[in-house]
Amino acid sequence: MKKRYIVIVALIVLLITGYFVLGRIFLPPAGDFDENPIEVKIKPGLSSNAIANILKDKGIIKNADDFHFACRLFRCIDRLKAGRYQILPGQSVYQVMKIIVEGKTSHIPVVIPEGFTSFEIASLLQKKLEIDSAKFIEKTINPTLLKDRGIDAPSAEGYLFPNTYYFYWGISEAEVIKLMVNHFFENFNDSLQLIVQEEGWTIHQIVTIASLIEGEAMIDSERVIISAIYYNRLKKGMLLQACPTVQYLIPGHPRRLLNRDLAIDSPYNTYIYPGLPPGPVNNPGMQSIYAAINPADVDYLYLVARGDGSHIFSTSLSQHLKAKAKFDELRRTIKRNQRLNGSKKR
Repeated sequence: MKKRYIVIVALIVLLITGYFVLGRIFLPPAGDFDENPIEVKIKPGLSSNAIANILKDKGIIKNADDFHFACRLFRCIDRLKAGRYQILPGQSVYQVMKIIVEGKTSHIPVVIPEGFTSFEIASLLQKKLEIDSAKFIEKTINPTLLKDRGIDAPSAEGYLFPNTYYFYWGISEAEVIKLMVNHFFENFNDSLQLIVQEEGWTIHQIVTIASLIEGEAMIDSERVIISAIYYNRLKKGMLLQACPTVQYLIPGHPRRLLNRDLAIDSPYNTYIYPGLPPGPVNNPGMQSIYAAINPADVDYLYLVARGDGSHIFSTSLSQHLKAKAKFDELRRTIKRNQRLNGSKKR
């Protein structure tokens, strides 16, 4: 009788303890909670204990040990996923754990503009995702990563496809590059690659030409004409004299090129070295890639800016020099007016 009493008491204690412990895991905490979600950032490699402490500090859970115990109970310690989460307060420990195990992260929209260089992309991603920009650049020239992604070039420059992406916070630099390169090959598909090969060009050459077009064109309809100019100059053995190749050598934002810039000794400087530069000078969009594959049937060899985004195209050097002189006069007039307006304000 006494043994039966002890067993019953033990069972009751066990049930109460179990109910108490499981209640702390499965039942939502008592109290009034804000209806607004709380942002929680979990970096890759954090332990369940570290994650539990973050959740406690944010007010998502009341006891860090409960979260860690739940992870051990459900064997989820190695299944917690990094990311930026928007978690509503007032949920049970189990519900919170499930959100992180399933990786229900809030994605961050990142717009990669056409014509951005890998350095500009790295800077943008650092601001948006808090990734290491230096490590990103390092990964763009990693031979193993490039070979794995099917890039037959020393850099991923040109293959980081411009688009709007939705990245999760905590994504690695290598993962970002893989996603962007995969998207490049989804657009520059097998059909386009076959056309390029039949024309006797390589993908890398076409992407390089497309990057020059992207760096020069501001009006879509001009892309195929600018493309034709580069091809015509290549056929005649002329220097390309493409400004985007020199801009690529100058740190910082694009600016007006000076004579000393045109003298920079680099294989990328098409004012000095003949043929195409060693690789793309930015990451072009599909319109520039299409233009590189299908140039216009025109005889133009020269172009000069009008100052409004469009260009004047010429077939002879004399025509080009007249157009250039006209643009230089326009630039001088604008500067003169700016000085006059500035002096009037003072």
